[in-house]
Amino acid sequence: MEIWINPACSKCRSALTLLDAEGADYTVRRYLEEVPSEDEIRDVLDRLGLEPWDITRTQEAAAGELGLKEWARDAASRARWITALAGHPELIQRPIITADDGTAVVARTDEAVRDALSR
Repeated sequence: MEIWINPACSKCRSALTLLDAEGADYTVRRYLEEVPSEDEIRDVLDRLGLEPWDITRTQEAAAGELGLKEWARDAASRARWITALAGHPELIQRPIITADDGTAVVARTDEAVRDALSR
């Protein structure tokens, strides 16, 4: 499995601590440094079963600068959201774990991390 993290994020650090405690085999991706491409974001969204606005941190400064709160949340606007996430990775909710079974979870709680571990 792979986990997308921001090392400054307490939820990310908690997820890593739990993964380590469970002896999980995982790869860390510091997504602010190794920015996901639009195709990778699409893949993760498909694995999550979510839309880009569902994993967007709308309280970030970049979201305000882009005016994201006013953007349409529909199929016609999906590509625009994905482009914004690729161009401003700090807008991506974290941590995200891609599980070995092809699914993914936004692992902001211990329960979500355990869910990823069970897959």
